[in-house]
Amino acid sequence: MKHFLTAALLLGCSQLYAQKGPAPAKDSADGRFYSAAAGRSLKIDASVVTRHEVTIRGQKVPYKVTAGSLPVWDDDGKTIAGVFYTYFERSNVDNQAARPLVFSFNGGPGTASVWMQIGYTGPRVLNIDDEGYPVQPYGLKDNPHSILDVADIVYVDPVNTGFSRTTGKDVPGTKFFGVNQDVKYLAEWINTFITRYNRWASPKYLVGESYGTTRVSGLALELQNAQWIYVNGVVLVSPTELGIERSGPASAALRLPYFAATAWYHKALASDLQQKDLPQMLQEVEQFTIKEYLPALAEGGFITDARKKEIAARVSRYSGISEKAVLQNNLDIPLNFFWKELLRERGYTVGRLDSRYLGIDRRDAGDRVDFNAELTSWLHSFTPAINMYLREELKYKTDLKYYMFGPVFPWDNNGNKTGENLRQAMAQNPFLHVLIQSGYYDGACDYFNAKYSMWQLDPSGRLKDRLSWEGYRSGHMMYLRKDDLATSNDHLREFILKAIPKNGQAAKY
Repeated sequence: MKHFLTAALLLGCSQLYAQKGPAPAKDSADGRFYSAAAGRSLKIDASVVTRHEVTIRGQKVPYKVTAGSLPVWDDDGKTIAGVFYTYFERSNVDNQAARPLVFSFNGGPGTASVWMQIGYTGPRVLNIDDEGYPVQPYGLKDNPHSILDVADIVYVDPVNTGFSRTTGKDVPGTKFFGVNQDVKYLAEWINTFITRYNRWASPKYLVGESYGTTRVSGLALELQNAQWIYVNGVVLVSPTELGIERSGPASAALRLPYFAATAWYHKALASDLQQKDLPQMLQEVEQFTIKEYLPALAEGGFITDARKKEIAARVSRYSGISEKAVLQNNLDIPLNFFWKELLRERGYTVGRLDSRYLGIDRRDAGDRVDFNAELTSWLHSFTPAINMYLREELKYKTDLKYYMFGPVFPWDNNGNKTGENLRQAMAQNPFLHVLIQSGYYDGACDYFNAKYSMWQLDPSGRLKDRLSWEGYRSGHMMYLRKDDLATSNDHLREFILKAIPKNGQAAKY
């Protein structure tokens, strides 16, 4: 089970015309929405509305939440699925047409939008400690950093995640479960949503985390080419490789800065490196990685013994792994081995998605950890909270199980050109900006690979003024750390506002 959950959350990170239906049934939160007879099935085209208020950056923000589902149709106009969403709208807005609209997706590809909804950008967040660890009693609290003050947000659960479901067993999964299938039907669904809620005039943004970055990178072009919807911004939170090639020496070399960040956090480096601040230390490691480590790996078995030993010593110095172990692995340290080896003598393993988290294995020997300490921790706090939030606060009454991880496999990864899709979308749309956000301690979608993707996304270099990257002192879900929750939302808020063109500004080169 642990291997399924890991794959479901992060497949791809480290090598991984809708026909309009009738108006939705707008049920109020008085219990009429729920009936015991239909409790185990999704009401495909219905919603429930509640009203709330939150204080963001010292300002009271009243808002409305619509929790419900909208249909997915096939080419013949037959309803084949319902996609569940939660739509957060600020209430005291005079001109909704000018107000940004954010579509938020998480990853897996088999996981729901729960993570960013109650961990990052929404008005309610997990009750956790300042570093992101679970506390009891479970629950939520107001998020004073939410971007709801500047943008409305739609959290979308793709088919077979959250409460989203197909209409029956006769609907084949191949309609949904693949890189390109996923992008196609979700673009159609976004068109439906924008039409239903009269948001065609709004500046639009896509935010994706983990596999969600693959999803939104593909959506940026699909929305333009198939739905004629042009977005102002795409945000990649802990991005995957986006189909950008990096096998062989590049794949091995690009891990080293992440190793160095993790070793620095656990005080496993030499004293002169530990005395440097993290970004300063990493700058040194990044330069070594690009200028010396990558060329050495490219020499393969023909590198001289002296040079191999010299490089091994430097890799050992930056990774916290012994020079002997580096040489035994031919300078290429496997990720699984690193998570097991770094703190082996202390009796701990480090987390894959966030290496600040520690695990305890049955035995210290071996080259693979028993479980992912960080994912176990996150499920501990997120699962009760999202069920309490949707069912109690937002009044969505159903007996459906909320899929934290849903059955979406086998997943078709063929034809993943989402990085190129994003580049094409940017080239076609002068208004489109991209922000990348990474945690330094993320070992699955690591920060230096994210930088590499940004560098390789547009070989011409002519789009780089619309590409930016930000790093944080946490892991895959960098927003779970209190300080990073504030900073990352500020960066996102600034990005959204900056990507809105001035009145009268034309989209042209």
